[in-house]
Amino acid sequence: MAKTAKVIKSKRLRNKRKEYFDKYLSQGDRKKNRISTRGVTRCKITGRARGYMRYFGLSRMTFRELASKGELPGVIKASK
Repeated sequence: MAKTAKVIKSKRLRNKRKEYFDKYLSQGDRKKNRISTRGVTRCKITGRARGYMRYFGLSRMTFRELASKGELPGVIKASK
């Protein structure tokens, strides 16, 4: 499990960046995607930042665990 402090810190930084980004855009015409990629994506269950699968919102380990149990609808093994 991820430390709660890291999860809270990443949320706080994401909100701070969003406020800065909104203020930055209000000054004039600028590119929208300048800061959007800097947010930290984390697994919804464990909070792990590395090995994140964006489509499912899970880390690779959590994804594999849930897929093996059959809890992810539509996910099957590629090899039989």
